[in-house]
Amino acid sequence: MQPLDCAMTTELARAIQNLERNGFLDLEVDPELDLVAEINRLKREKNAVILAHYYQDSEIQDVADFIGDSLGLSQKAAQTNADIIVFAGVHFMAETAKMLSPQKKVLLPDLKAGCSLADSCPPHLFRPFKEKYPDHIVVSYINCSAEMKTLTDICCTSTNAVAIIESIPKDQPIIFAPDKNLGAYLIKKTGRDMVLWNGTCMVHEIFSHERIVKLKARHPNAKFIAHPECEPHILEMADFIGSTTGLLKFTISDSATEYIVATEPGILHQMQKASPHKTFIPAPPQNNCACNECPHMKRNTMEKLYLCMTYEQPEITLPDWVIEQGVRSINRMLAISEKAGLGLKKD
Repeated sequence: MQPLDCAMTTELARAIQNLERNGFLDLEVDPELDLVAEINRLKREKNAVILAHYYQDSEIQDVADFIGDSLGLSQKAAQTNADIIVFAGVHFMAETAKMLSPQKKVLLPDLKAGCSLADSCPPHLFRPFKEKYPDHIVVSYINCSAEMKTLTDICCTSTNAVAIIESIPKDQPIIFAPDKNLGAYLIKKTGRDMVLWNGTCMVHEIFSHERIVKLKARHPNAKFIAHPECEPHILEMADFIGSTTGLLKFTISDSATEYIVATEPGILHQMQKASPHKTFIPAPPQNNCACNECPHMKRNTMEKLYLCMTYEQPEITLPDWVIEQGVRSINRMLAISEKAGLGLKKD
């Protein structure tokens, strides 16, 4: 860390003192600073790796070492020799990275980069809900808090969720949490009757059926693709349903040249880079805004990324018991996924 003058030391102390309230280091950044060059320098000097979720702003994606879905990113970081993991994503993703790499320092540019879906299933409320179904096992979507994972028997991702559910004996009752829309999709795909927790993602819940129908009419050759977190009436319209990575891979391999995409529009940056000759249109929401960006994902900025790498704050820490108990649900998922040939391997 670079030496600090007295005034800067005072400012930094104040910023650290207010970190919990603000969520980030509220320090001025020279507007003329070449942030890309500085972030790359910090990566080299600190032996750090930057992970960027697909929903981050394009400039953050472009400076990252790895871009992808949350679990895949955490696995990649665990396989590197980096001392520091900087997760440009949301809080539960950084927690997952810490669970898989407890010996590494994990940083999140803004602690208030939360997740409406994870927040919709607080552990203190889920625990008594679970107790009402003592014979059920709990399958939780990876998009939940670290403590929620300690109450979970098997985690899943949107990629492997069907395989996870189908791996469970048919006479074994299941609670699925936290996303009721993904749960409803899995009930339809697998024929399993599951108890669903009533949680949703704010981004995937605001797509307008009426506006999408009108958009499809204006673009008759476009394929409509959607994430399974979307509501059932949106998924019924889809030509393809898949995880964020699944949607990206589909647009690369599919023969169509135009797509209407129902998920957070940050993924369009990678879609356009992978298929520059194709057209990608974000599906419209119900509100008056023309887009449906995740406000939590967009809390991360290049300035916050630079500051968190410079001062190594905010840092994600977890109690040992949370890591030990929570990682079991992830490891069970990875073992099932590997057996199913889905490419997510247990270390």
